[in-house]
Amino acid sequence: MTSSTPTPVALAARTVVLDLEGTTSAAGFILGDLYDYARPRLLPWLQEHADDEEVADARAQAITDAELPPDASDEDIVAALLAWMDSDVKATPLKTLQGQIWAEGFERHEITSQFFDDVIPKLHAWHASGVRLAVFSSGSVTSQRPWFKYSPEGDLSGLITDYFDTVKAGPKKAAESYRTIARALGDEPGQLVFFSDHPEEIAAASHAGWQVLAFSREGEPWFGADFGDAPVVGSFADVEVSRL
Repeated sequence: MTSSTPTPVALAARTVVLDLEGTTSAAGFILGDLYDYARPRLLPWLQEHADDEEVADARAQAITDAELPPDASDEDIVAALLAWMDSDVKATPLKTLQGQIWAEGFERHEITSQFFDDVIPKLHAWHASGVRLAVFSSGSVTSQRPWFKYSPEGDLSGLITDYFDTVKAGPKKAAESYRTIARALGDEPGQLVFFSDHPEEIAAASHAGWQVLAFSREGEPWFGADFGDAPVVGSFADVEVSRL
């Protein structure tokens, strides 16, 4: 178990890259409210959007990843998707379909995003000071964009420079994914800092040469985890970031 670093933690960076679940937002909200919204909509979404190329690709990948027969029914595919949801498996086809469903839900104002109270004021302050903000989440880019557009405090999308998911960048626990993001943003690794609550993600970003900051929030899945030598905080209020 890693103890919290004395605060405040002062960082200098060109870009802050944000994990979402457990870092900016409560995992329980995503695994609860949003998952509950998506579950009953998976089957009709597959059926009603069968001609959508992204849906067709997700369907095919789900069949492969779940080791289903090539002629698996939509019901069989949804059963596999629901099993992944129940186990919180970060499966790419699941994230693709969830992202599409959530994006429509946000557009219809049937769901909204959630942020810890300490997050949004800091995002505004850092953006105003010239620090760029980006996102790297296992949730699809399709779901990340409305997450910021339809926040409880209004449209935050103007604060975000770019969005990355496991399709665009690669696995979150692989150092090469962070190198891919650095190249896409045009930053040197040391100019970036990654905020995450997951020890393996922190380790991967650090291995890629990034600055890292671990979040250990009480009540979240990785509270009290061992983050090695990484600085650890419990709130965005414990962090100051200046423009590098």
